[in-house]
Amino acid sequence: MAGQLLSTGSPHQFLPESYIRSVKDRPKLKEVADDDHIPIVDLGCSDTIELVNQIENACRVYGFFQVVNHGVDAQLVGKLKGVAKEFFRLPSEEKIKLYSDDPTKKTRLSTSFNVRKETVHNWRDYLRFHAYPLEENVPNWPSNPPTFKEIVSEYCKQVRKLGFQLVELISESLGLEKDEINKILGEPEQHMAVNFYPPCPAPDLTYGLPPHTDPNALTILLQDQQVTGLQVLNNDQWIKVDPYPDAFVVNIGDQLQALSNGRYQSVWHRAIVNESIARLSVASFLAPSNTTNISAPYKLVGENYLPIYRNFTYEEYYKKFWSRNLDQEHCLELFKN
Repeated sequence: MAGQLLSTGSPHQFLPESYIRSVKDRPKLKEVADDDHIPIVDLGCSDTIELVNQIENACRVYGFFQVVNHGVDAQLVGKLKGVAKEFFRLPSEEKIKLYSDDPTKKTRLSTSFNVRKETVHNWRDYLRFHAYPLEENVPNWPSNPPTFKEIVSEYCKQVRKLGFQLVELISESLGLEKDEINKILGEPEQHMAVNFYPPCPAPDLTYGLPPHTDPNALTILLQDQQVTGLQVLNNDQWIKVDPYPDAFVVNIGDQLQALSNGRYQSVWHRAIVNESIARLSVASFLAPSNTTNISAPYKLVGENYLPIYRNFTYEEYYKKFWSRNLDQEHCLELFKN
């Protein structure tokens, strides 16, 4: 198993055949556009109407945006990055204790996406774990590095609070009461993914992650400030998302697409890799509770609009998502009326 982790052993001199994409599926890096028009939303704005309008435009036109003045402590963010890098530098015999290719396991270190299903692998290792409720999940987190649990717990609390604030703004931007979507989400799940993309000998032949949407409601991503890697699809054009100082990238997930009855789209995005520099990112996923019934509010359906998607629970959706390969058709297509 240890040999399956890219973060173990010496740097790779050649790209193994199992990571090479077919010509039509490669990232075509020279065709990617700059991020000149990606919205930057200042959550410190005192004009609530203006803030909601900015959120509405970002969600409707792009499905993603970056936020500044978000309230997450900058020193804590620095500590999080440090402990995450420290984890991936651990000896292989220490890391392998957490290795699993079982997507139902709540805390696991793995590689690629779904090695049981996919035919071509992705150039990444990742530590994925459930975060909320903390008292239930923290005991299953890594005990090494020794500060991991303390730092990540506090980060989870602060990012979860930010997630609730963003969902309130998104709810208002849809013409709903600000607490309406949060009520639908119930007691939301929170999952985390710490992604590590080692230097890759042939970045133009593979992906860190291929194009995909996120199965949850909202994703809050902490990017590496030293190297870019995130790209998003807008109007059939891939756009690179350069790191913005002290910002988080926010994107709409599949559940908000369903709850908005398609008004907001879950954004297609991908991760590319770098030939000489490792990249780290930390994603926080806010998701409905497993038993929550996902159904668009009446105000977004009513008499004039038919519901696009049938009712389903998040547990049903999540199982379907992880049973597939990442670059298959949009999982929501399987839940249309």
